[in-house]
Amino acid sequence: MQFEFKNKKVHFETHGRGKPIVLLNGIMMSTLSWTPLVGALSANNQLILVDFFDQGQSDKYTHEPYGVDLQVSVVEALLDHLALEKAVIAGISYGGNVAYKFAACFPGRVERLIVFNALAKSGAWLGDLGKGWVMSASDPAQFYYTTIPIIYSQEFYNSRPDWVKVRRDFLVGQVFTNREWMDSIVRLTQSMDDYDVEDLLCNITAKTLIVASETDGITPAYEQYKVRDRIKDSELVLLPGVGHATMFEKPALFVSLITGFANSCIEGMVV
Repeated sequence: MQFEFKNKKVHFETHGRGKPIVLLNGIMMSTLSWTPLVGALSANNQLILVDFFDQGQSDKYTHEPYGVDLQVSVVEALLDHLALEKAVIAGISYGGNVAYKFAACFPGRVERLIVFNALAKSGAWLGDLGKGWVMSASDPAQFYYTTIPIIYSQEFYNSRPDWVKVRRDFLVGQVFTNREWMDSIVRLTQSMDDYDVEDLLCNITAKTLIVASETDGITPAYEQYKVRDRIKDSELVLLPGVGHATMFEKPALFVSLITGFANSCIEGMVV
């Protein structure tokens, strides 16, 4: 399915019925990335997936530089298109960054907020990682070794040599050789250059679950504790021994955290 926004096509999908959960992609992802998890995530909910501009089946955004605000406006337009006053908003990594900004700018449209492996600000560490991505984008193998191993925990990566080889051969041989796709990744990466919602997090009113990973090499856990301290009604879960790509390393736990927090009616217990 699709709708028009800013004279461009935005691709989205809906699965299942029930309380709506909008799940926002990481930077190299698309709606197709969620295929193994769709059944579980939509068993008791309406799961809504969307490709940001420069992702998947949505149009490329080539005519001017943009920031995360553009993707925030895509989420707003998606809810408008679906006539949803509010929804549970969940996101991982880049999608989590968009989720924080959306929840801060449109607090009344977020029923609950669930964010995996995302920061409130692009500091020097994340900024320099992004520069490395951009600088290596013309060489598929170099781009792989710059971007992919760091998203996994060492234990996960080292224990699956056959899986890693198949994935490396696919990415280097088919995905990272696609010039249009790589140009999109460069634009998406650069859209994070000025990202900073630290002073806006206090605007978030939805109950919030922050999920951090102990061995995350891109968005370190200590930074996510800072986010928790800035969002009034928030909780943080730290996953031991897990890297940045939570949905790959712990798919069942990823699904359980989203659906459990989204659907829980427990407001507290009196002892």
